[in-house]
Amino acid sequence: MAGVIELGYSLSNRFPDPPQTDYRTASVRSLRHDLFAGDVYLETDEGTGVETRWSWVPVLDFAWALCDVVERLDDDPRGSREARVRTEDLDFTQNTELLRFARRFGWVEITATWRPEDEPLVVRHAELRREARDFLQDVLADLTELHEGLADNPNIWTVQGRYPRI
Repeated sequence: MAGVIELGYSLSNRFPDPPQTDYRTASVRSLRHDLFAGDVYLETDEGTGVETRWSWVPVLDFAWALCDVVERLDDDPRGSREARVRTEDLDFTQNTELLRFARRFGWVEITATWRPEDEPLVVRHAELRREARDFLQDVLADLTELHEGLADNPNIWTVQGRYPRI
């Protein structure tokens, strides 16, 4: 059964950004892998969900990578008419865990390797695309409000333009 998906995050107090960080000039690598550690969650309105509890997930990278994954799931020209299952993985670089996204027709099943016994989250691809982009834009808005100079970083402008809200 498919539900409405909600994406969220929390920043970690255990792994703060280095105090000398110049957010205005931070590289893509730093923005994606070295800064903004925390946890993320995905849940449906039916009460199913997955979350990380590691405190070190790079939140901006997760949001960015999720948008990339959702777009790759849509690479097939047949789109929502494609019966063949198309899979993409979103891996967590600090360990071997990953989220697997499997699209068939217009539906996407999301499973987590660290929760193999859980039912997959099932959501429409179009909704996942919209929510992933909203999540990324919300994360960017929050982070630019929290960190002076981040809104002036050209790498932030690039990702904001690449994945606008739908």
